[in-house]
Parts: sequence; structure tokens; C-alpha cells
Amino acid sequence: MQNISFKELSPSETEFTVVDVETTGLSAEKNKIIEVGLVKVVNLKITDTYRTFLNPGTEIPSSISLLTGITNSDVKDAPRFDEVAQQIEDFIGDSILVGHNLRFDYSFLKNEFTKTDLIFKDYTTLCTLKLSRKVLPHLPKKSLGDVRKHLRIRHKNVHRALGDATVTAKVLVKLIKKLKDEFDINTSSELLAFQSLPKTNKTFRIVKKKLAEDFNKLPDKPGVYFFKNTKNKIFYIGKAKSLRARVNNYFSSAAPRKTKKIVRMSSRLGFHRTKSELTALLAEAELIKIHTPPLNTLLKRYSQNYFINICNSRKFPFVKVTTHFDFDGSDYFGPYSNRVTANKMVEIIDRTFQLRECSEREFDKKKRCYLADIERCLAPCVGSSVESIYKLELEKVHDYLSGKNQFAVNRLLHRMKQLSEQKKYEEAAIIRDTVDALLNQLNKSSILAEPINKAKVLFEIKDPAETDFILLLEGKVYIKDYFIDTSYNFEDIIEGYFKCDINLITGMQEKDLEKMKITLSWLVKNRTKVEIHYLKEFNTAEKLFKKLKFK
Repeated sequence: MQNISFKELSPSETEFTVVDVETTGLSAEKNKIIEVGLVKVVNLKITDTYRTFLNPGTEIPSSISLLTGITNSDVKDAPRFDEVAQQIEDFIGDSILVGHNLRFDYSFLKNEFTKTDLIFKDYTTLCTLKLSRKVLPHLPKKSLGDVRKHLRIRHKNVHRALGDATVTAKVLVKLIKKLKDEFDINTSSELLAFQSLPKTNKTFRIVKKKLAEDFNKLPDKPGVYFFKNTKNKIFYIGKAKSLRARVNNYFSSAAPRKTKKIVRMSSRLGFHRTKSELTALLAEAELIKIHTPPLNTLLKRYSQNYFINICNSRKFPFVKVTTHFDFDGSDYFGPYSNRVTANKMVEIIDRTFQLRECSEREFDKKKRCYLADIERCLAPCVGSSVESIYKLELEKVHDYLSGKNQFAVNRLLHRMKQLSEQKKYEEAAIIRDTVDALLNQLNKSSILAEPINKAKVLFEIKDPAETDFILLLEGKVYIKDYFIDTSYNFEDIIEGYFKCDINLITGMQEKDLEKMKITLSWLVKNRTKVEIHYLKEFNTAEKLFKKLKFK
């Protein structure tokens, strides 16, 4: 059974398995499964699927064949459920089991498992039908077809197990995002509890006159909001893509217990508009530190990202994947949204360049290893004479991580040719696969083409109504028209950079680090909304201003 600690993870950090079954009828006790579809969702993305026909040992009714397109000939040579039960159990693993009207699919799975030698697990379950009733109360019908139309999701292979499971997975992802933005659902335990709240279409009447007046002033724009008590003291701070839509959910009778508590304690409501959701996130984090509101004791978690680290404090640095980012002198590339991509990047680097791959403990033994023998490492452990060559190799790694891959491709093609000539075909095939990964532009999966800690970039966040600007200068973060910090003029900062004002990139503080982490986490999920301008591509501030059209 799944470890209970997963409930404190954010939904984006939680693993889900979406299930759909096609059956010979509606009764789990009397009918059988004829097709199973499973879809794995990790980091709110579909990562794997499983589908199989099943031989029910009985005739499929013509009405079922007409509905699903599955005929007796389709399942004639298919496995029985007990033959694939272990595969299904292994695929689900310890993830949360999800379905649209999950009770139906769950009852069939449970009944089929009881007839095998396996013990059916008591899975943690989540029903997207129940979620839809709470998140989309004004939608007349909540069938999978109605919900996916409302959420503008395409549906292929209707009434087929994998087709329905796939569209349910996409519905799940969209509902989770709406729950975070509109209902402040930030952990999996809150998500699981939310599905069981009473169904309602009603909202509470706001009986406090001042609170109602304050609510009516809220715009349909991004920003931060503050709930205040009778002494006008802020006791809760939140952020929203739409202030009006987000706060409106606080007055729903389907709101979570914590939300209802906030409403009961409130006498007044305040807000500050921002130009983007990202600036609202940044402002929320900073205001919580300033006001220390009692109901914000558990600061929201931001999705875990992955970085490639090159530790410059070592004479012979090596490359590794990390979830940690800090101003510690190391170079950090990324972020990458998942560990698989980051690990693949390091694997390509290890196969292409001749940096060491060993731990500090192994390196200190000063013993030449087999990687040096196959010319995969310069063997700095047995002599410092390679220092200058190592630095050149390190520069080439920096170039590759910055998006320049031609040198890496040429080197690998040359090595593949050598291996083929030596009739080492298996090793040549491995190099060929590495080249394929390179040509698929894997290194472009990073947000930035510069080390994050040294990046000098301007993020232009585009919104249909407004555009927001955030400047990153070697760890210092500047926000245009930022209401919390009015000590600088954004345009003056940019002009100062082009005039080489060193003060702009000194005096980095803990709040700069937190701003960077929040910004990078948001950018990973919202790349299409952002245009990145590298300052090195402009000679003067005037040329940058002309392109941005804000001065």
C-alpha cells in the first residue's frame, strides 16, 4: 500500500494511474472485462500507457460490440485476466488510481482480482467525475464527453479503454491546475479530501457589508489578495490569475474547511493587482515574509525542478544532476522539468566529453580507471598535466549546455566511424543513439541557454491584456513596476547594466534566491507565455527598449 507521506506532496509531484475498462455489461459480479487501458501521469504529464484485450470466456453481447467496436474475434486469442493481473498490478504500483466514475471501473477490477492468486490492493482513489461536480458546478452534465468538451480536450477512440483513459488523464491534469488556481489546493491530501465535499451550486451570502464591498472591487486580473480581521490586521495572503474568480470560491458552500475558516475570521478584504501570475507568485512569497500572517504558516510548495551542476570550486569539476540550486559558486544549467531529461543530458555529456565521472572519494584514490582506457576521461586523478586540456573540455561542455551541439555531434560521428571500422558494432550503436538524442535537440529542453547563476536575461511575459517584465542579472532579480520594492527604476537598471554598473549584480540576498526559484519553477510550466531576451545580444539599452516597446 502506498506510503502515506505522498499525501503531503503537491499533485504535480504525485504519481497517478488512470484506468478505464470495457466490459460485457454493467454488473461487476455478473459481467467480465474485455479491455483494460491504463495511463501513467507523472509531473502532470502522460509518461506511459498500457492496453490489452481480455478473453472474458463468454460471448460479447451485440449491443456492447456496437458501442465499443470490440468483437468476439478481437478477444478470441487474448489473454485471460489472471494472465495479465500481475502486469496490471505492477503498472499501477503505488500510484493513486484515477477514473471518471471510478466506482464502476474499480468494482470490475476488484472482482476480477479476487478470482486470481493475487491479493487486491486497497488503492488510494480519485474520481474525476466527483472533482468535476465541484470544480464545474454550472456544467449541466458531467459525463466524460461533456467535461472534455468544456475543457477543450480532443477525444480519440471513444468507448475504447485506452482512448477513454487518455482523455480522462488530460481532464485530471486540467482539473488539478484549476483546483490549484481557484481553490488553493496544494497537496494531494487536500485534493483527495476535495472530491468528497458535498455537491452544491450555491454560494454563501456575504453578510458583512464591508467585506461584500471589498469583494465587489476585485478585478478579473492577476494579483495578490489579503484577508483582514476586525483589527484590520492581515491574517491570510493568497495569489490568483483572476482575483475575482479566485476569491469568489472562498464563499462557496463547497469550499474546504480551511477556506471557510478564513471567511468566518474576515472583516475586510484587500488586494494588489499585478501584470502576470508570476509577479503575483513573487509578491505573495515576499508579502508572507513581511506580514507573517498566521494562516500562511505552511508556505506553498513549488514544483521540484532538476538542474545540471558543475562545481567550480574543484580543480577538476564533474557534471551531476541535482534538485538543489544556490549561490554557491557552482554553475547551474536548466531547469529541467523531470529527472529523466536531466539524467539523459548528463549521460550524453559523459559519452561525448572527457570529464571525470567519479566521486570525490574515488578521485582521491588517484587510480586510473577503465574510463581513461577507453578515452572517455582525461584521467586528472593521476596527474595535473591535463589541467589546460581539461579546461578546454569543460568549455565545450558549457557550449553544449548553452545550446551549441555541433562540436558534440561531429566528435560522436567521428568516434562512431572509428568503432565501426574496428568492428565494435554494439558500441557504435550506442554512440549512434546518443547522436540521435543530440539531433532531437534535447539540450534545448532547458529554459536558459546560459548558466542560471550567471544569466543576464530579460523575461517578457505575454498576456492578452498586459505584458510583464522580469530582469535576471547574475542572481539579482528586478521586476518592472513592482509595488513591493519601489527603490529602483526598471529602465534605469537596464541602462546601468549597459554602462557596466557593477553594483547591479552585488549584494545578492536570500529573497533574490527565492525569487529565482519561484520564477524558474513557473517558467518550466509556462514556456509558451514567455519570450527570453539575452542582454548579450544587444549593444545598447536603446536597442533593447526599441524591441520591447516600453520606452
